Formats: sequence, structure tokens, C-alpha cells
Amino acid sequence: MSGFVEKPEPTEVPGLVHLHTGKVRELYQNEAGDLVMVASDRISAYDWVLPTEIPDKGRVLTQLSLWWFDQLADLVPSHVLSTDLPANAPADWAGRTLVCKSLQMVPVECVARGYLTGSGLVEYNDSRTVCGLALPEGLVDGSELPAPIFTPATKAEVGEHDENVSYEEVARQVGADTAAQLRQATLAIYSRARDIARDRGIILADTKFEFGFDGDTLVLADEVLTPDSSRFWPADQWQPGRAQPSYDKQYVRDWLTSPESGWDRKSEQPPPALPPQVVDATRAKYVEAYERLTGTNWS
Repeated sequence: MSGFVEKPEPTEVPGLVHLHTGKVRELYQNEAGDLVMVASDRISAYDWVLPTEIPDKGRVLTQLSLWWFDQLADLVPSHVLSTDLPANAPADWAGRTLVCKSLQMVPVECVARGYLTGSGLVEYNDSRTVCGLALPEGLVDGSELPAPIFTPATKAEVGEHDENVSYEEVARQVGADTAAQLRQATLAIYSRARDIARDRGIILADTKFEFGFDGDTLVLADEVLTPDSSRFWPADQWQPGRAQPSYDKQYVRDWLTSPESGWDRKSEQPPPALPPQVVDATRAKYVEAYERLTGTNWS
């Protein structure tokens, strides 16, 4: 069992049609046919959207995505048309709203990995492969890979888990030409972002992207290179062979699986509310990631 602990009711806004409630974002369409994405302060873990919000999280994700879109503009166009608040939108949408092109989305999570951890580590320990790609012996949790790899996944609904798939399966689903474009773009973006992050004392261990087509043009969509879609590690604390400190929601995951939470992940019970100290510490990690990457203070 998984999904929303408490599914929110979307805000009704004159002139906008609500299309979808995601784990973090609400998706609307305006009268021109453009998409309006609103990032909430919701947080998910273990395929559950938790009942507790993290203040400012949606704004941090939105503003960090915009910063990254600027850094990547010469590699791939983004779907962003405007950051102007739609007419009649609530004031709380300010800073967390993007007006975007409506794209023909590719139903693949495009994952790039430069380091071994997470589900990649589980598969590696089993077969010395990740998504069918052979890797050398002797790697451990946190090891840097010989070169970044493209490890796609199927895109799951809320409450479901993304499933890693082979490149050949992606080619079968979307066509060889599109699969090749996805791999090339994913690895080019990852390499650029890895180098930018490294200059700021952060390791970009892995990340995922979503793409769509505007006619024949491949376009980068959704959020990009945020603590929700990426693993960011402090470079000065990197130590292969153990779980790494991180700027993502690992802090929330660790609390949920600790005796303090009282939650059994294998049960069918939803996870509990987060205590104030976990909320504050998680918000601080998101803000620190934003400030270290962009070089600007969060306010």
C-alpha cells in the first residue's frame, strides 16, 4: 500500500483547468493551452506522499530548476515560457509557479549515474551490472564509476515505484532514434551539471530528467537537478564504502525507518507525521543545496 497519506484538494482558479495532482506538483492548463506547474511543499518517501509539508520546499525546487535551465540552455531547450503568476492565482503561488510549453512527453525517466548507490548498488551487488550495463569488480556504496552511465526507468504513477529498464527496452518502446537522443542529452546534461556542482564542493551522484518533444525538438521538462530529483553529496565528506551524507530527503527516509518514528515500512500502515526537528533539518538541507549551487542567499 502507498500513495497519498492525505490527498490534497487542488485549488480552483478561474481560467485554469486542473489536470493532475502529482507527488509534489499540481498541473493545470491555461486558456492558451500552456501548462501551469505549481510546486507544493509536499515531500514523498518510500512511495508515500507524507502528511507533513516542508516550508519553502516548492519555491526552492522551482528557483533551483530555473537556475539550472539557464546553465544548460546551450545544450537543450527547456519547457519554461514564463514565471509570471497567472491571473486570479493565489498569492502563495508566487515563486513556485512555471508556465510551460505543452509537450509530447516521452514516458521514460532518464537517469544518469556517476556514482554507485541506491537501486544501482542493489543490482550491482547481485550481478555486477546496472540496467544491464556491466561494471568492474570491487565497487562499493559511493564508488565513482569509470564513466557516467545512462540507466533509464519506467515512469510510475503516484504510489508506484519506478522500475529500472535496459536501454534496449527504451529503444523498443520509443524507437531507436529517440532512445539515442535521450541517452546523448542525459549524459551531456549530467556531465555539465556534475562539473558545475563539483566546482561548488558538491558531488552530483545521480539524477533523473524528463523530456518531451516540441515538434521534432527534444525539450527538457519538469524539474531539473534539484534535491528531489538528484543525489547531492558534500564533496569534503565523500567516503566510498558507506552511505554518504546528502542534501536530499535521505534525512526524512532515515527518520521514517528509525525506532523513533514507530513506523514499519513493510506494513500497510501509512507513515506518521514528521516532527518539527525533522521538518526544520530537511528544510535547511534544501536551502543549503540551493545556496551552495547558485552562490546566492535564500530569502
